[in-house]
Amino acid sequence: MRITRKTWLVALILCAAAVSAYFIWNGQSNTEAKKPRNPAQVIKSGVAERKTVAVTVLANGYVTPFNTVEVRPQIQNIVRAVHVKEGQEVRAGQLLFTLDQRNDAANLDRAEAQVARDRADLANAEADLKRNQELLAKNFVSSAVVDAARAKAEALRNTVRADLAAAQSGKIVLGYNRINASISGRLGAINVHEGSLAQPSGTPLVTIAQLEPIAVSFAVPERELTYIRSSYPNSDAPVVAQLPEGREVAGKLFFIDNTVDTQSGAIRMKAQFDNKDRKLWPGTFINVRLTSRVLPDAVVIPVQAIVTGPTDQFVYVVQPDETVKMQKISVINIDKAQASVSGLAAGTRIVIEGAQNLRPGAKVKEMQAQPASEAAGKRARPAK
Repeated sequence: MRITRKTWLVALILCAAAVSAYFIWNGQSNTEAKKPRNPAQVIKSGVAERKTVAVTVLANGYVTPFNTVEVRPQIQNIVRAVHVKEGQEVRAGQLLFTLDQRNDAANLDRAEAQVARDRADLANAEADLKRNQELLAKNFVSSAVVDAARAKAEALRNTVRADLAAAQSGKIVLGYNRINASISGRLGAINVHEGSLAQPSGTPLVTIAQLEPIAVSFAVPERELTYIRSSYPNSDAPVVAQLPEGREVAGKLFFIDNTVDTQSGAIRMKAQFDNKDRKLWPGTFINVRLTSRVLPDAVVIPVQAIVTGPTDQFVYVVQPDETVKMQKISVINIDKAQASVSGLAAGTRIVIEGAQNLRPGAKVKEMQAQPASEAAGKRARPAK
């Protein structure tokens, strides 16, 4: 068979292609052979610490006056003078309103005049009794006369006692016409003016709210009640309130309700704050943080080190040979990116960053710290 030039050219091209494919495949195989099968994963690790941790409970509350008094008159009368202004700060005992006291003053004068008259009659009766007793001793009068004088003096003595009680009652009624503040605080809206009829029932004359100290009412889950009562027998647990501008003020618990709400499963509490600068105002909603207990020897790790699995939570523990293993834990408390856990010994080296790419037994290596100059250059470099 005759071999043409074209056949030779085709055979030569196929041969060259086979040789090229062989070297390319051989080079890739050598490259793959040189690569490690299980490369070390880059991580950032840390050590579990042991420290004292305060367990806090977050709640939403509202500010309420420490005491509130509705000022009402004890008698029905006409208002003659209003001595305060709306929104004024008042002291306990300060005069607020004056009612028309002319009729009550006249009744008191009448009662005091009756006391004076009956006292004069009593003095005369006691003088007659003494005189008759002297005459009886000389046998000038009979004993019946002395007994009658003694009975008259005793009756007048009781009459004077009744008159004094009536006069005292008149003084009390007269005092009802001067209405004073029973507590120190801030006045609300005044609902009467001069000439208005003040009545014991109906709308109060004014309301006094005590703002210093002041209270914050809130509710916490019932499971925290046991911790609070065992840690603070006097119910004086520390409480922190966060103001709208972000500043925090410290107070203490002073009231725990006697019943748990069966619908919400929460129990109502109150905390006391000084409020000298009037930063807390009644009716304002506010965030509250209560310290329910203190863990003296808690194991603390960063929250980002915790991995949540299908059923449990765990961390990756770095072994001496730079491999990792899973360690099951239980979270007790989380506060400010720090978690208090059980099931982990203090001083254990754990993975903080890079846990998403790990498996048990995986090889790891520590992340290298970036030079400060290089990091500053990256921050200053504009984004494309």
